[in-house]
Amino acid sequence: MSAIEKLKLNKNISKAMLAAGYFNAKKLQTKILPRINGGQNVVAIGPEGCGKTTAYILASLNKIKGLEEIAPRILVLVPDIASGEQVIEQYHQLNRNRNLRILGLFSGPSLDAQVLQLTDGVDIIVATPDRARAAYLKLGLNLNKIQMLIIDDADIIIKNGLQLPTVEIARAITKGQFLLFSAVNHAKLTKMYDYFLINPDIVEVDDLDDSNLVTFDQLLYQVPNFKTKLNLLHLLLADEDVFDKVVVFVNSRFTAETVYKKLQLSRKGKIAIFKARGMVPENFDKVADFMANPQFNILLIAQEDAENINQIKVSNQLHFDIPENNDTYTCRVLLGNADANENLFITFCTDLELSQIRKLEQIQGKRMTLMNLPDDLYIETETLKKKPTTQEPNPTRGAAFHEKKPSNQKTENYSARERIRMTGKISNKRNY
Repeated sequence: MSAIEKLKLNKNISKAMLAAGYFNAKKLQTKILPRINGGQNVVAIGPEGCGKTTAYILASLNKIKGLEEIAPRILVLVPDIASGEQVIEQYHQLNRNRNLRILGLFSGPSLDAQVLQLTDGVDIIVATPDRARAAYLKLGLNLNKIQMLIIDDADIIIKNGLQLPTVEIARAITKGQFLLFSAVNHAKLTKMYDYFLINPDIVEVDDLDDSNLVTFDQLLYQVPNFKTKLNLLHLLLADEDVFDKVVVFVNSRFTAETVYKKLQLSRKGKIAIFKARGMVPENFDKVADFMANPQFNILLIAQEDAENINQIKVSNQLHFDIPENNDTYTCRVLLGNADANENLFITFCTDLELSQIRKLEQIQGKRMTLMNLPDDLYIETETLKKKPTTQEPNPTRGAAFHEKKPSNQKTENYSARERIRMTGKISNKRNY
């Protein structure tokens, strides 16, 4: 029996796989496809390239059986248009032997036109969460027949701030199977799927590339948010015996100035910004000048000013931010002629940056060493901005204006999900 046959897929799907050049199943696919075929709700965690998209496309194609329906049976939520178009293309690639109707719901075309397309009948929908919610609220997206809800790149959906429409769509589906895919697992991800999943089957694979890169060992501190990251940097750099000379990389001059003001509280007169350009008086245009100056021991470098810096000969290097270009980071941690034991490379990341860390680890072919947070680190909590409770008098209103009577004033402020629940579109019977 071949590796493809072991997946126990429909024969037509297996033939389409072979025709598309898929001859071997990846580790994640062999782990989750039996669970999905068994009807379980699955949360799959794995790095880019481990076969997540192919796995759920195969599972969903294998799921649809029977006659055509007007209402869709598979709904795939993706973080953006580009990834959605790639998913649709792969659906068509693996769907050569079946005549399924596949529709993309993305911003751009008229929503009314898309709603008309939905009423003509569709089997599989690939959509961004906000567009799917808009179609649902317009009574164009019927979720009553959904057999499988797939949330792809859930970590990026969270990073894009699309948790709310994702949760609203998921909670509106009362009978379907739920599949969630992410490159990383963190507290924000768990918080999102806890709204609609109870005890899902969590499958995680840890594939690394067979890389020949030889890099310095790197320490990783994972924190929940930016403010906590600032507190951690301030706490670590207080040890001047360890960090007698250190370069701190940030992604922008604005962040450099923010970090500078934070560190000034305890290290005044010892911190400088590389190519400050008038932001602060403490400035160096060459790293060598910083190294030769005994007064300063912390140099902040914005990525936009570090383009011509290749191998910085500083034993202590901290990445407060992760560069957008993976090669930029990788070049800095390549092991040169220096003694690896004399160098300290530390990287900070928030939950939302963890997926970037996983990509960097894949490139290097090894994991960073995850460090425990110091006991005396103050963890900042994320607070939502509250709307003002009182209104100032409006001087532009004329004398004929009268405030509404108390009996006519609306005091409720229902969310979109609560309004839908009151109209009966979301079941009140499920326990969360």
